[in-house]
Amino acid sequence: MSKKLFKSGMIVSAMTLISRVLGLVRDVVIANLMGAGSSADVFFFANKIPNFLRRLFAEGAFAQAFVPVLTEYQEKQQQEEVRQLLAKVAGTLGLVITIVTLIGVIASPVLTALFGGGWFLAWLNDEPNGEKFELASLMLKITFPYLWFITFTALAGSILNTRGRFAVSAFTPVFLNVAIISAAIYLAPNLEQPEIGLAWGVFAGGAIQFLFQIPFLFRERVLVKPSWGWHHPGVVKIRTLMIPALFGVSVSQINLLLDTFIASFLVTGSISWLYYSDRLLEFPLGLFGIAIATVILPALSRNHVNAEGQGFSKTMDWGVKAIILLGLPAMCGLIVLAKPMLMVLFMRGAFSVDDVNMASYSLMAYGSGLLSFMMIKVLAPGYYSRQDTKTPVRYGIIAMVSNMAFNLILVFPLGYVGLAIATSMSALLNATLLYRGLHQAGVYRVSLQTLLFFCKTLVAAVLMVITLYQLLPAMDEWLAFSFMQRVINLLQLIAGGAVVYLLTMILLGIRPWRMKAGV
Repeated sequence: MSKKLFKSGMIVSAMTLISRVLGLVRDVVIANLMGAGSSADVFFFANKIPNFLRRLFAEGAFAQAFVPVLTEYQEKQQQEEVRQLLAKVAGTLGLVITIVTLIGVIASPVLTALFGGGWFLAWLNDEPNGEKFELASLMLKITFPYLWFITFTALAGSILNTRGRFAVSAFTPVFLNVAIISAAIYLAPNLEQPEIGLAWGVFAGGAIQFLFQIPFLFRERVLVKPSWGWHHPGVVKIRTLMIPALFGVSVSQINLLLDTFIASFLVTGSISWLYYSDRLLEFPLGLFGIAIATVILPALSRNHVNAEGQGFSKTMDWGVKAIILLGLPAMCGLIVLAKPMLMVLFMRGAFSVDDVNMASYSLMAYGSGLLSFMMIKVLAPGYYSRQDTKTPVRYGIIAMVSNMAFNLILVFPLGYVGLAIATSMSALLNATLLYRGLHQAGVYRVSLQTLLFFCKTLVAAVLMVITLYQLLPAMDEWLAFSFMQRVINLLQLIAGGAVVYLLTMILLGIRPWRMKAGV
């Protein structure tokens, strides 16, 4: 099983790497086009709301509820019963999401007022920022249908994942990035308001992602005609699991929306600085955390259905150790190399040195919570695979309320950086509660071997940080470098840190490549 998980994880990581690299290219193009000004703030706002709902209706809560039920059907039911379940799920989810999408498009001014309160108040009082409210309302009408496309994309991806076809769904986000990059290069510069061109890129990217997966569903013989099935036993089970999971799996996204709401009252650029730093955080989170979580959920679900308690615990332990191995150095690297990475990726065009400095502070704050974000991705499937979605909800409520309190405490002295710190603190609390719940239920307990593994990994990460600080040029030197010199220096620092980390691990007796064999 460990070898199969390792292979699946590598496939997902490889496909995700392509997507994340293109995602960075997309952000580089956007930064060059709009920097961190008013237009950028509005585009990121209009893009964030449908993405938040995507977590609820699509790959977040829905996938966590749907995959265990589908796995159970595939293990215990006939193929015709499986196909009927897929038809009922597609029809029921399709109608619900169609209604939500239509409401979102029509009520875009209401949503903008709700999540961009600062801009709405400025609009009411005829202040300059009122233009942001009007533009965001218009752009949200264009970006909101992305939710409809990505919901069916996520449904298709979940079906393919349960059948071991991880590469297709992992590669699909590439098309969104390509669509936005194309819009930024060919459409946006020809418009009076370039950000509207980017919004159309989001719309096109969603449609292409949906269409891409259809041939693969046909090949697997799971392409079915949708039909309404609100009372179908499988649908009832999925929606029963999904309702609490709507909140539990999306706590981090709700926290980001709260950050956006508060940032709309702060200085112009706050939303953009938080966005760019969050995008860099998402790179290792998607590459490692989400990839590992994607491959262990079907495995954990099979362990639970077949009553393999020991296999369940071993699968969880493999996921936790993989997160420690990859997440700890990634977290340290983000914090130490925040400014160099932002300079290399974004400092050109409308993105200034000041934007680099401001975004680096929020990146370091977000980066401090990377390991916690990744742990949540691995620990949460321990509940969802057992069809327990209520327990993570309780923890999610505690984490979100705590995030609100942290926001209020930290935003006044630290501004937008306080929002990022609060998000990281709430993630740590959420991960701690998730583990404690698994431990108390006797489902998963960290072994002494895993604790020793963590201590050795921590030592290697600390030595890596010390090395990076010794090699890191001063800010004045970075500014004096040409673009290619910056790229070369950054790559050398990353390579040097990786070598120190790997050698230290080997000296301490850890052979990372043995993870694939479960050693």
